[in-house]
Amino acid sequence: MIQQLRIYEIFEKNKSAFHARFRDHAARIMQSRYGFKIVAMWETKLGERTEFAYLLEWPDEATKIAAWTAFKADAEWSEIKRVTHAEHGLMVGQIEDRLLAPTDYSPAKGRSLLATYA
Repeated sequence: MIQQLRIYEIFEKNKSAFHARFRDHAARIMQSRYGFKIVAMWETKLGERTEFAYLLEWPDEATKIAAWTAFKADAEWSEIKRVTHAEHGLMVGQIEDRLLAPTDYSPAKGRSLLATYA
């Protein structure tokens, strides 16, 4: 079991539109079509920068790569991004993507974190 941490720079001027797009569209498409397991989502501040962070869980790296490839090619998601960008402007700045592999002494080693939050 591996976890993936994604951190998006988002902007105060259209933050509510970003959250609506992620909540109503991205998360729906990710989970229902491509098997994304979203463990948790957060909003944070780093100085003046607003960030949206979320944690995903995957059985292995090959599954993660296949799901992301399919999601990025999804026609509905591409259209939603086009429309929301036209209406609200750029909604995501820098993106950080981190693969989290548990250490051999981690309480999370070999188990799903989803049960922790269920």
